[in-house]
Amino acid sequence: MPKILQPDSASIAHCAERLRRGLSVAFPTETVYGLGCDASSEAAVAEVYAMKSRPQSNPLIAHVLDAAMAKRHVVGWDVRAQKLAEAFWPGPLAIILPRRADICALSVGGRTSVAVRVPAHPVARALIEAFGKPVSAPSANRSGKLSPTSAAHVAEEFSEFAELPILDGGPCEVGLESTVLDLSRSRPTILRPGAITAQDMEPIIGPIAVPEIGQQAASPGTSALHYAPNTKSELVDEARLSERLAQETSRVAVVAFAGTAVGAEHELFAMPRHASAYAQLLYSTLRRADASGAATILIVTPSERGGLWDAAHDRIKRATAKRA
Repeated sequence: MPKILQPDSASIAHCAERLRRGLSVAFPTETVYGLGCDASSEAAVAEVYAMKSRPQSNPLIAHVLDAAMAKRHVVGWDVRAQKLAEAFWPGPLAIILPRRADICALSVGGRTSVAVRVPAHPVARALIEAFGKPVSAPSANRSGKLSPTSAAHVAEEFSEFAELPILDGGPCEVGLESTVLDLSRSRPTILRPGAITAQDMEPIIGPIAVPEIGQQAASPGTSALHYAPNTKSELVDEARLSERLAQETSRVAVVAFAGTAVGAEHELFAMPRHASAYAQLLYSTLRRADASGAATILIVTPSERGGLWDAAHDRIKRATAKRA
C-alpha cells in the first residue's frame, strides 16, 4: 500500500525532493486529492498518465503558489486574469491562458494553453513552495472513476504503488473539482463548473459563456463518462423513484436526500440538502454506495439548480453516463 504521511516539514521536503527527481506524489487540495508531478518534465507527466490510465489528450492543471508564479508560466496575463486572481485565489478556480514552453506539451495534451490554479489547502501550498515550480496534477484516482476526497481513497485507488507518498490533509473542504475558465478565447468560457460560478465572476470581468453539460471543449474532467462508480449507476427523478425501485429484483443503493423512503429491501445513502455539504460528501457517499454490494446505484436528481448545485449536476450526470 502507499505511504500515508502526516504533512510535517520532513514529509513535505521528502515529497518535494521526489518531484525534483521526476517522481509523483499525492497531496490534498480544498477540492479533491491530486496526483502531482513536475509540470516541466515529459517523463514525470507520462508516468502520471500511466498510473491513472488517463488518455494523454486529457490535459492536466498546473498548480502554482500564487499569481506571480502563474505569470511566469503563461502568456497574455491581463487585467481580467489579475482581477480573478485577486478575487478567488487561493481557491477552486483554474484559469486557461497560452502556456510558455517550460510547461511541457504532454501535460496539456499538446495544446498551446494551460490551466493554472492556486490551491487554498495549506499542505498543497507548502508542497508547491518547497518544490518551487508548477505541479501538474489531475485527481488522484483511476481515469474516469470517482475522485478522492481523503488520503484513504487515494491509497485504495493506487494500492499497488507501495512507494507513492500521500500527504494526508484530512477530508477535502469543497469536494468537487475546480471551476475551469478559459480566458484564451474572445469570450471567457467555463469549461468545467465548480464552486466559483459565472455569477461570481461576471461582476468582475463581464459576460461569461457557460456551455451545456457535454458541450464543453476538452478540459480536465469533461469526458462523457467521468467521476463514475464501478457499480451500474443511473439518475432518477424523485417522483419516479418508487416506480423505478419496484422494477428491481436485487438490492439497490439509493443516493438521495435524508428522509427519502426506499423500502426495507434497499439501502439509502443519505445526502444533505445544503449545496456545499452535498458537494463535499458526494464522492465519499458514492464510494460507500459502490462498496455496499448493491447491484445498482440510483442517484436521485436534486431539483435545486444554480451555483454549486450546477457543478453537482454536472458530476452526477457524468457519473451515470452510458458506458461504451
